[in-house]
Amino acid sequence: MNSIDLHCDTIMCLMEGDKSEGLYRNSLSVDIEKLQAGKAQAQFFAMYINMQTDGDPLVRALRMIDRFYQEIEENKQYIALARNYGEFQQNQADGKLSAFLTIEEGGAFKGELTNLRNFYRLGVRLITLTWNYPNEIGYPSALPECRKQGLTPFGREVVAEMNQLGMMIDVSHLSNQGFYEVAALTQKPFVASHSNAWSVTAHHRNLTDEMIKLLATKGGVMGINFEKSFLGSSPVSRVEDMVLHIQHIYNVGGIEVIAIGSDFDGISPELELAHAGEMSKLVDALGIAGFSQAEIDKICWKNALRVIKDTLH
Repeated sequence: MNSIDLHCDTIMCLMEGDKSEGLYRNSLSVDIEKLQAGKAQAQFFAMYINMQTDGDPLVRALRMIDRFYQEIEENKQYIALARNYGEFQQNQADGKLSAFLTIEEGGAFKGELTNLRNFYRLGVRLITLTWNYPNEIGYPSALPECRKQGLTPFGREVVAEMNQLGMMIDVSHLSNQGFYEVAALTQKPFVASHSNAWSVTAHHRNLTDEMIKLLATKGGVMGINFEKSFLGSSPVSRVEDMVLHIQHIYNVGGIEVIAIGSDFDGISPELELAHAGEMSKLVDALGIAGFSQAEIDKICWKNALRVIKDTLH
């Protein structure tokens, strides 16, 4: 069993938590030992920014990127940066995990395409356009009054520039109208890196059936999020609820649109699947639910890898 996880907040936790902990071994849900135990091939690491509490978003993003590269350098015998499919393949051949660098908050650009291009030069390959606050790009799903507001003129420029550069556009957290405008504008597949199905759990962070169908039509994927409140009403994040969301998404959009986006280290700690080393719990549950091995492979890594190949330069 292999896996590719499209979203975790581990770098934020390493920066803000126990200063003695690092990426090789820690008390969090994601570290190199756990990724190896879970037979991971790649982990997308988000540089998460809270626009209301983190000060200058550009400075915050650069500090997090610096910590990311420190961790990669200190553990270079186990893990390496990947910026595209070719580098992923090389890391596989070298027996190393691939680390993809992402930014969770397009406000880090501060309204300047120059900053977007410089993030690309630093190795960033996925941008979550908004978090939970409006920014220069668009509006979040978190605020009811924003859900019918779409991309700004700058946001439209960002979509075109990301297509040109070869970056993944991530619509998790984005308003409903923003989602539809990205779908209309983008020339390449896009992703909802850590979102579930609204029809199963009516949470603003989840995608409606119409969105799921459109995402599938565009060749994108949505990463199943392990956050308990996005999965259902249980006080614990349950694997059976993950399977329910996956079954629904499969029925609505087909097998090709489903991926994994755990949101580890950025979600509630009440987790039945507690860390990256336990991914087999989901694999086993999918098998019991009737998914074939070929379908499980698509969910766990092949679909995500397809989008990596189709979008990243």
